[in-house]
Amino acid sequence: MDIVIIGSGNVAYHLAKSCSRSHVKIAQIFGRNDAELSKISKELGIPYSTETLADADCYLLAVSDHAVAEVSSRITKEDCLVAHTSGSLPVEELKGAYRKASFYPLQTFSRNREQDYSKIPFFIEAEYENDAEILKTLAGKISPHVFDSNFEKRKYIHITAVFACNFVNHLFARAQEISDAQDIPFSYFEPLIAETVNKIRELPPKDAQTGPAVRADHRVLELHEALLGGEHLAIYKTMNQSIKKMYDL
Repeated sequence: MDIVIIGSGNVAYHLAKSCSRSHVKIAQIFGRNDAELSKISKELGIPYSTETLADADCYLLAVSDHAVAEVSSRITKEDCLVAHTSGSLPVEELKGAYRKASFYPLQTFSRNREQDYSKIPFFIEAEYENDAEILKTLAGKISPHVFDSNFEKRKYIHITAVFACNFVNHLFARAQEISDAQDIPFSYFEPLIAETVNKIRELPPKDAQTGPAVRADHRVLELHEALLGGEHLAIYKTMNQSIKKMYDL
């Protein structure tokens, strides 16, 4: 099966890299960013083009959500399978007479971060069962964690990921603003962060909660609020209110 990856960003790069490491041949990487495509091609030995889209049996669209409709409309071949990699779009967002599907890897991707691809869950949806099996076989060469998923389920997977990843990382960034302002190395907090993540592998997050809010320690809460201002204070109050509500405090 000839496979083409469309895109030049982080998802496209890691998708190409995971396929390469799993001995899945990619016929071409296609996109607009010549510089980035050239880097991917040189590293992974995959042909690329910014002009001519190669003929293929399967096209994987690793582009931003707002570009899926426009980019997918450029695929004029009808006897092929086209899958986007979005967690928040239905397969109907793909615009063409081809067979439509979704190939969603649940992971945060950064270009310079190594990934253990074998741990990434893949969620597959297709219009036809045969196409679902094709994509599950492809994903299965990368990771053993491959699941069926329709759009209703996938959009809730995506929003959960935003809470569990994007929001948490933003809190790390806000925490570092506080530590940097006081000349406290953020590295001091890395063991705490690691233990927080490790703990929820053994306990439900609700059972793992610690801190002044869940203890109803009003003295500490008031002390902290007096130290903060602006956005930091607003976040602190909002998070503690949410914790109190969860535990009926």
